[in-house]
Amino acid sequence: MCGIAGLFSAGGAREAELRGRVEAMTAALAHRGPDGQDLWLQPEAGLGFGHRRLAIIDLSDAGRQPMVSEDGRWVLTYNGEIYNHLVLRRELEAEGARFRGHCDAEVLLEACAHWGVRRTAERLNGIFACALWDRRERRLYLVRDQLGVKPLYWTLQDGVLRFGSELKALRADPGFEPALDRPALAAYLRFAYLPAPHTAYAGVRKLLPGHILSVAGGEEPRLECYWDALAIAEAGQRRPMTLSRHEAVDRLEVLLKDAVAGQTMADVPLGAFLSGGVDSSTVVALMQAATGRPARTFTIGFSEAGFDEAPHARAVARHLGSEHTELYVQAEDALAVVPELPRLYDEPFADPSQIPTFLVSALTRQSVTVALSGDGGDELFAGYNRHLWGRRIGRWPLPLRQAAAGALGSLPNALWQRAGGQAADRVRKLTRALSAPDLQELYRRTVSQWDDPAALLGLPAGAEAPSLLDASDLAERFPDPLARMQLLDLTTYLPGDVLAKVDRASMAVGLEVRVPLLDARVVEFAWALAPRFKLRGGRGKWLLRQVLRRHLPARLIERPKQGFSVPIGGWLRGPLRDWAEALLDERRLAGEGLLDPAPVRALWTDHLAGRVEGQYPLWTALMLQAWREAWS
Repeated sequence: MCGIAGLFSAGGAREAELRGRVEAMTAALAHRGPDGQDLWLQPEAGLGFGHRRLAIIDLSDAGRQPMVSEDGRWVLTYNGEIYNHLVLRRELEAEGARFRGHCDAEVLLEACAHWGVRRTAERLNGIFACALWDRRERRLYLVRDQLGVKPLYWTLQDGVLRFGSELKALRADPGFEPALDRPALAAYLRFAYLPAPHTAYAGVRKLLPGHILSVAGGEEPRLECYWDALAIAEAGQRRPMTLSRHEAVDRLEVLLKDAVAGQTMADVPLGAFLSGGVDSSTVVALMQAATGRPARTFTIGFSEAGFDEAPHARAVARHLGSEHTELYVQAEDALAVVPELPRLYDEPFADPSQIPTFLVSALTRQSVTVALSGDGGDELFAGYNRHLWGRRIGRWPLPLRQAAAGALGSLPNALWQRAGGQAADRVRKLTRALSAPDLQELYRRTVSQWDDPAALLGLPAGAEAPSLLDASDLAERFPDPLARMQLLDLTTYLPGDVLAKVDRASMAVGLEVRVPLLDARVVEFAWALAPRFKLRGGRGKWLLRQVLRRHLPARLIERPKQGFSVPIGGWLRGPLRDWAEALLDERRLAGEGLLDPAPVRALWTDHLAGRVEGQYPLWTALMLQAWREAWS
């Protein structure tokens, strides 16, 4: 796992200037690759590649990048891991390819040289973001993995195409001129993250998952989809597999075992995050089966009630016999991370679980360089609460839903506060969602932090940057409410929030995180399952639970779902109050001219008084303000 950066100015560039610019862009990503920095330049073509290395496979100089193909035509700078690289290598060797080392980057490079970029991308099983330069055709390619695990930003300004693993690489080029994208920021205030392809800057884009960008001198960039999540999901829904219960469990376990086994390959120490939930417990159990030795597992705990998963993780680790490391974090340790969040996440990002994710990454990096994670299980196997109740209430008549919303809304806020901030937020979202006219609007209200974010930014109605939620044909293509919600989660929330959060937190400390549940073969299998294999008996992830039951007793599996978060609501009323008050000062908001002070201050006042639990919409406003302060 590494950091990549570069630029392409088709008119050519002076070598010294090109070197200085690419070197600065690459140095901005030093945290992603602490094991070295290298450049490759072709000044007459205006092309410069940079690479920061985190050595995982082939620690020798044969794995250094940027890397030139054996025939001298192709140049690669790459971030990621290709899990099927040994299979591809054997095929390439049969076709006459010769290799200098044994790293996966060289296999990716020679595959493109022999098969072309698209054919290679279609055959890759891994997590990756890369840039390829065709020296003969003078064409640049950018490629991103199927699910969007690894990030890749790009922009074309004044004839110069810049790209990088993070926005800070683009900012490091003195020729880059950023301007805020207010419609995109409206989408951020709704979702608490910036949905692809949007970023906080006008004209700067995230390359969409499963896509290839190509550009040559004098051309506009061309985008091509090589792996379409919507098409795969639709095909699976139209032609679901006919499987018995035992066949389905067997098939999934075989797929997961193979995925986990492929992702335990590394020339450095390996471990796993363990929360004690279904997803991470499954990964750890299969990891031990694949390696034949105790896994090294890591978790953090909090003393606050309702936020501590450490006892569950401890029980699972004890049963499996893993080498478990546990750290209880005090509030001051977590709060110390808050000022660093704008630098870590590089763009407005407001999922409060970003804090414990960074802390568990830092803990894990003290012992290992690679960690496996259970991310993806909720999206693929219907693990979120909204999957369960959304499928049910989406079929209720609108008058009945409106009546239920009125009944919930009439209950005193203090009742939900006693159950904790997370419970209060869920009830708030449920109350808003119940009166939605259709399922897509119900989903939008469920995931929205602010109901009218465009107005909060002084934009006219309809100015918010569009997302998949605005697609008019989703109901026709995915008539089942569960499938539609899962699709939206898989293509928006998963890459925009979950995967971005883990990537920034882990790479900030030089830790590579792999996600075996998001193996493309597992994704395709999950979409071809009938709903009964996901939701059953009022619980989600039924099939995944059956696989785990082969490794753990039911008492360690069947417990209520608990989010990975921190008590941000209480912290905003307590130790974070002065920090938040400064960022949300009425005169400051009015002077900056971005956020409308009135609704922000009203919510802040109500939250402090305990009249509402407004921590999540407030956190989106605070992270936007903190980001502007850090990067203005």
